[in-house]
Amino acid sequence: MPSSIRRAMLQAGFAREWRMIRTMFSVMLGMVVAMMVMLGLEFVGAWMVPMPTEPLADETDLAQIVANAPTGKLVWVLSGWLLAAVCGGWVAARLARVHRMGAAIAVGVLIVLGVVLNAWMLPHPLWMILLGVIGPIPLAWSGGRLALRRLR
Repeated sequence: MPSSIRRAMLQAGFAREWRMIRTMFSVMLGMVVAMMVMLGLEFVGAWMVPMPTEPLADETDLAQIVANAPTGKLVWVLSGWLLAAVCGGWVAARLARVHRMGAAIAVGVLIVLGVVLNAWMLPHPLWMILLGVIGPIPLAWSGGRLALRRLR
């Protein structure tokens, strides 16, 4: 096989691998942005509705605080999850070169997994869990669509 053909094949393989690595990094950066949005809204929510000042003895105290949280605080947390899906999906789709919508949806799936893990560890109302599981994937897709519209 001539060296020029071999070189072209190696370059094509490297380009394919680079695109896959870039897509994975775009998902990771999308998750970093999503976490920043979630934690930022959590910080604002903790400022608006502060937690009790007495120290927590164990995890059951935290579960009790979540169970007794006002509905407005729970809606605020849920909106953080959903807004994080839109922002993270937008960033992932914007940075990926190929599989842009796949990267955006991957961010939504990871957020759903985080919501499920959070609901497994702490008691949440059923409406909050359902919206937290149903909402992030379509909203991450919407964020990806917004990024694609901006690229055109």
